[in-house]
Amino acid sequence: MTHRTLLTGLRLTPSLTPLLLGALLTTIPASGPALAKVTAEEAAKLTGELTPMGAIRAGNADGTIPEWTGGITTPPAGYQEGDRHPDPFAGDSPRFTIDASNVQEHAAQLTEGHKAMFARYPNSWRMPVYPTRRSAAYPQRIYDKAIENATTAELVPGGNGVTGAAESIAFPIPQNGLEAIWNHILRYRGSDLTRTVGQVSPTPDGAYTLVNIEESIHWLYQKEGATLDSINNRLAYFLQEVTAPARLAGTILLVHESLNQVVEPRNAWTYNPGQRRVRRAPNIAYDNPGTASDGQRTTDDFDMFNGAPDRYEWELKGRQEIIVPYNSYRLHSGDLDVDDIVMAGHLNPDHLRYELHRVWVVEATLKPGTSHIYARRTFYLDEDSWQILAVDNYDARGEIWRVGEAHVINHYEVPMIWDTMLAFYDLQNGRYLALGLDNDRAPYDFDVEFSEQDFTPQALRRRGNR
Repeated sequence: MTHRTLLTGLRLTPSLTPLLLGALLTTIPASGPALAKVTAEEAAKLTGELTPMGAIRAGNADGTIPEWTGGITTPPAGYQEGDRHPDPFAGDSPRFTIDASNVQEHAAQLTEGHKAMFARYPNSWRMPVYPTRRSAAYPQRIYDKAIENATTAELVPGGNGVTGAAESIAFPIPQNGLEAIWNHILRYRGSDLTRTVGQVSPTPDGAYTLVNIEESIHWLYQKEGATLDSINNRLAYFLQEVTAPARLAGTILLVHESLNQVVEPRNAWTYNPGQRRVRRAPNIAYDNPGTASDGQRTTDDFDMFNGAPDRYEWELKGRQEIIVPYNSYRLHSGDLDVDDIVMAGHLNPDHLRYELHRVWVVEATLKPGTSHIYARRTFYLDEDSWQILAVDNYDARGEIWRVGEAHVINHYEVPMIWDTMLAFYDLQNGRYLALGLDNDRAPYDFDVEFSEQDFTPQALRRRGNR
């Protein structure tokens, strides 16, 4: 049995003893560019026992995870593009709810971060667990490219980029942690889009100031016909403007996102409305504070993880069945406002939805001689979409510090899975950051068309002076 075959079929359950599990995991390469392309015979599984994204097509043994049958590819009846997304599972009721009184009964299917949330907020934190709906779907072009990439894609030496891939994930049958994290970075999120979202970082007693953010994104890698040569090491262009409150309004960030950021670090510029000047921003990376986050997330927390992976050793731990946020249409609902969602300590559990899904578990450990405020990070990646759904971030003492969640929906007009809300809970200071509040705003617009000229420092200057 190869390492690759072992990972494809591995299902970590309580029935695997710690000794056996340890023996299995020691055979999985931790990082580096070795063991890249898969054979045509292995890639053929992506149209059979595996989905094109490399997920196990079948459900689990007890039926609590169903078979993947294609996800949501048709919007619900009555939906028109530009509408807020109706919940296709509005009739579902929770199978059960986890709270501090029964958390130990479900511990085997919880992340360490979620267990820590129950310890931190025993009287208010709970997780309503709904029937599992494998709603993830992508355009056929993205599936075709994922299958094609499986036999051609490789990590570059050092693992800080990829070759032989285009448009879709590079490694649907991953062989190490770096390949898995690159799948998250390269996953499909449309070609061009704009979105307007809210962000809050409440104090421990729940007081907050709403920050409004407008974003425009031009994905080069994911455009139809794109190749690594044609994008010239440019993964995406990103423009983010803070429009409220007044003390922050007019602050603009422009990022040219590189594919291999060790060879060519991301280029970034900021516009300061007070100075009315565009300046280079070389520190928009790694553990520098995120935009208007009040220090509650790092730059590379955005999108659950982004940027260069070079400061960590990445270990692929295999697949596990874990309760994670999913199909969070209620949290996205136009029937809610910010006060309904935000409360002291954490988001209001009344509006959250969790499901049991198979996830790839990837552990990142800080390399000796490098620096980051997170000494270790454990990521839980959805096997159906490669979206990171949860992350446990540890401090230098080895204690869980921040717990991250991506509350996702299927944007079925595309289709694709992406978050409608990111939450990062700081278990030490009792605060958190919620990014993505869009309940009173138009859904993401995927019909816009941008060019590279819309994302130059000159365009940033014009936008700031308008």
